[in-house]
Amino acid sequence: MTPFKSTRRCLIPILVGLALCTGLLPALAQTKIALRISTPAVPDDWHAKMWTVFKDSLDKAAPNQFDVQIHLNASLFKQGAEPAAMARGNLELTTVSAFDIAKLVPEFSIFTAGYIVRDPQHQQKVFSGPIGDELFKAVADKMEITVLSTAYLGTRQVNLREARNVRTPADLKGIKLRMPGSKEWLFLGETLGATATPLAFGEVYMGLKTGTIDGQDNPLPTVRAAKFYEVTKQLVLTNHLVDSLFIAIASKTWNGLTAAQKQAVKSAAQAATQYNNDNRIKEEAQIVDYFKQQGLQVSTPDVDAFRKSVQDAYAKSDYAKVWTKGMLERINNTR
Repeated sequence: MTPFKSTRRCLIPILVGLALCTGLLPALAQTKIALRISTPAVPDDWHAKMWTVFKDSLDKAAPNQFDVQIHLNASLFKQGAEPAAMARGNLELTTVSAFDIAKLVPEFSIFTAGYIVRDPQHQQKVFSGPIGDELFKAVADKMEITVLSTAYLGTRQVNLREARNVRTPADLKGIKLRMPGSKEWLFLGETLGATATPLAFGEVYMGLKTGTIDGQDNPLPTVRAAKFYEVTKQLVLTNHLVDSLFIAIASKTWNGLTAAQKQAVKSAAQAATQYNNDNRIKEEAQIVDYFKQQGLQVSTPDVDAFRKSVQDAYAKSDYAKVWTKGMLERINNTR
């Protein structure tokens, strides 16, 4: 046998082995668990940036185990369509609002009512304790999604096209206040004393400019981001809704994880919402001065009068009939 033939015969098993190993590499890569994330958030928003914190935290805690794919601007699924996509197995992670959850879990509608949650700190205590455990179990049972953590979306305030003296809800009588289009949002607007007017978010700026609407309500960072301060003259700090978003994972995906993977995913979600919450609270504390510099009048009404009027309206409504008995008292007593 010539040396060349001998060398060639020795190389054949090595080359075959290399080919097999090379063929296995894609298969090994595919063993990563895909976590597709869909959110309507725009890149500059804190609850968009928090997903990068989630990804980085998870990659650090569980290296090479997950393939986190972040889709912003509702580019993967339209806002509100995510829970159905998760139930179908087409999406693993998203954020859902109390208004989204209340459509399928009616008792959750207590968090769509005004003046239920007092502030961001109260929000975290409510949802991280026994109340959150109970309600999130109902969410898992009825929606097939598992809530991992709670993000603070901001405290909603009233923003008016023309300045007026607003002390009580009676002072908003006749004001066409833009609200999102669902009946829950419109009811909240009516309880504030205004004439709730549905209008798509993208039309609010022009509606304020032309007088189609007299005002709108949103957290202050949104007022700045959407430049509503350019077409309004007053902010009324009603503090009527401490808004939440909940990071949720499809239960099918969650149930397929090991205990260690579940802990890593949950810890990453908590790190993400902590990042969002800290930055959003900091921004809200500084932003009033910005609006004053833009020439807006900033006023604080009789918040107790607003709270009483709003809570009385909800107590007499059909919404309160589906709230779990004693839940309002338990939320109020959470300190």
